[in-house]
Formats: sequence, structure tokens, C-alpha cells
Amino acid sequence: MTESATKFIAPLTLRSITSRRVVTDMFNSASEPSAIHIALAEAADVVAIAPATACIIAKLAVGISDDMLTCIVLATEAPVILAPAMHVNMFQNPITQDNLAKLKARGFTIVEPAYGRLASGKIGLGRLAEVDKIIGTISQVLGRGEDLAGKRIVVTAGGTQEPFDPVRHIGNRSSGKMGYAIAEAARGRGAEVKLITAPTSLPEPVGIEVSQIRTAAQMKEAVTKAVTQADALIMAAAVTDYQPKSV
Repeated sequence: MTESATKFIAPLTLRSITSRRVVTDMFNSASEPSAIHIALAEAADVVAIAPATACIIAKLAVGISDDMLTCIVLATEAPVILAPAMHVNMFQNPITQDNLAKLKARGFTIVEPAYGRLASGKIGLGRLAEVDKIIGTISQVLGRGEDLAGKRIVVTAGGTQEPFDPVRHIGNRSSGKMGYAIAEAARGRGAEVKLITAPTSLPEPVGIEVSQIRTAAQMKEAVTKAVTQADALIMAAAVTDYQPKSV
């Protein structure tokens, strides 16, 4: 944790919740090795900073390493993920945008902030991305180089609908959860995933190409086109068995 982070939440709270030590300073504990920042940097499979303030983004863009976190980022060979969160004016400031562009060019992954109510009460772009989006990005980054890397997998999900008037339809009950879970698991193992989904209430998964369809005919058309470039097809959709002769 940076010093500023400890102003928002106590290190003891995080230690109690996670049952893991919380490192806040490079020099305040005789029990830590002198090069703890190097040890942590080398142990990391991925480094994720959430939230990433305008300050930490600026420091990393110019290579400043004046605390534990910035030293870890400069020392690690693991991929780095930043989830910016700040007031809309700070986020849209050309300086911040230039810094983010520099970091992207250097291989950093940026989880774009959300639009909504900010701490100031103003509505705008700058809210921390939803936790599921951040976790999905971490899973995607960790999947690079896994056993399905370089493979393209098509997955179907959801229950198709066959309308018989502008309001009603015949359909199969399906939450789509199984298909979405399969798609996310394949993404986590490095695959390039295309998800062809009928209507569901689920949010679109991160790092997955999503194609929205409604009817069985649309599902067939989308799958037929997608499989020509796929290594595998996993059909988890609940496709309707009947359709009206006319609408």
C-alpha cells in the first residue's frame, strides 16, 4: 500500500481480511529483507494497481521510483495492469492522457474507468472499473502463454427466442451462465474466444469477442461463419426446437 492508500483504509484491515502481510514502506521493518521490493517484483505473475491515481500514473510514465509500489513496478518483469480512478477533469487532462498513452506503448494494460457519479458528486468518466472487469482483465493477462494460447474457440450461450408477434416469443429458459463460464475459462487459458450468445442478463465478459443474436437462424448463421476460422466449437446454448410459420 502507498502512504496515501493507508489514509483510506488501514493496513490492519486488509491484513485481517486476506490473512496476508501488507507492505507499506521499504524501510520500516527489521523483519523484512533489505531488497523486499525486488523479492516482491520477482515473485509476481502480474502486478495490478487498482485504483491507479493520476499521481502513480505520472510517476510510472517518467520512471520515478520513490516508494515501495513504484519500485516494484520498475523492478518486475511481470505484466502490469492499471485501473485508473480519478475526477473526470484529471482523467481527461492531456497530461494524464499522454502518460497513459506512454504506458500503453510500453506494454502496460489499462482497464478503462467507468462513467458515473464521482466522489465530488459530479457525473462523468473516472469511476474505478467494476471489480468483475478488473478481475477479468487479470485473468486474460495471466492466460497469455497458457496451453490454449494461439487457439481460437467459439462458444455458444443463452436461450434463443422465436418471436410470433412484436411482443411475445417462443424460447428456452437459459441463464447463459454455463456458456459464459466456458468462454471465460478458455480466455483464462490463453485462447482467443468468440462468444455467440442469445439474450441473457449477464454482463459481457472482458477480453472476449461477443456476438449478440436472438433467433435460432441467427445463431446458425453466426456459428457457421465463425467456425471457418476456429480450432474448436463448444455449443452450450439452448436453441429453440420450434419456430412460427409466420410472424
